[in-house]
Amino acid sequence: MTVVAVLSMKGGVGKTTVALGLASAAWDRSLRTLVIDMDPQANASLVLEPVDAVFTTSDVLADARPGVAVDAIVPSAWGRGIDVLPAERSLEHRTVSRERNSALRLRTALATTPRSYDLVVIDCPPSLGELTRNALSTADCAVIVTEPSHFAIHGAAEALEAVDVIARSTNPMLRARAVVVNRFDPADREHLGNLRLLHEAHGELVQDPPLPYCAGIPVTQRAMSPLHAWNSPGSQEVAQTMDDLLDRLMPPARPARPMPRVSLARYLA
Repeated sequence: MTVVAVLSMKGGVGKTTVALGLASAAWDRSLRTLVIDMDPQANASLVLEPVDAVFTTSDVLADARPGVAVDAIVPSAWGRGIDVLPAERSLEHRTVSRERNSALRLRTALATTPRSYDLVVIDCPPSLGELTRNALSTADCAVIVTEPSHFAIHGAAEALEAVDVIARSTNPMLRARAVVVNRFDPADREHLGNLRLLHEAHGELVQDPPLPYCAGIPVTQRAMSPLHAWNSPGSQEVAQTMDDLLDRLMPPARPARPMPRVSLARYLA
C-alpha cells in the first residue's frame, strides 16, 4: 500500500493530469485505488465522475473524526476498483486554519482506510496551504509536477522544500520520490536548458523521460476515461511514462520487460 501526494507550487503545470495518470496506470493493472481530491477546483473529481457522492473532502476535514472519511468514499465511473473522495468549491474555506494539529485532520479522518487499497493518490492544490499540508502529512511519498519553464523550476524547488518541512514536523516517513517534467518540447531550446537545470539541481529525482505535450490528454479527460483506455500514439507514450512512474513508487514484484523509449540522457547529451 502506497499513499502518494501529487503537488506543485504553480498552477497550470499538469498536476491533476499526473495524478490521474497514476490512477490510470493503476486501473490498467487492476490495482485497488483511491483518489483523494484536495484541490477546490475539483478537476480530478470531474474526470472521475464519482457515483452518488453525498460528502466531500470539505465535509471530511470539517468533521475529522477517526475513520469518518469512509462515509465519503464512493466508486468512480472508471470502474475496476477506482474509488474517489471528491472535492467541491467550498473546500477553499479550509485553505487556512489556526486550529491545533490542523494539518493532521485528513490523516485522522482516513484512519485505517488506506489499508483497504493498493494505492492512494492525493491531488493537492497548487500552493502550500492547509490542504497541501494535510495531504503531505498523510502521504508516504510526494511527486512534484513542473514544466520546463523558469518560474515552474522555482516552484519545483519550493515544493521540495515543503516536503522537507513536513518530514521534519508532522510526517517523518514522508519522502520526495520524483519530479515530473510535463509538456516538454525537445525542439524548444529554453525547455532543453531548463530540463538541464532541473537535472543538475535534483539529479535522479527527475523522472525519465519527461512528459511531452499530448493533445490526447484533454480528450481523455473530457471523455472521463482512463488514459490507458486510449490507443493513440501520443496517449500511449504518456501512458508508458505513467507506468514507469508507478513502478518507481510501487516497484513490481518481477522486473517488467524493458520498453524502448526516449531517454532523458538524449536531451542532456
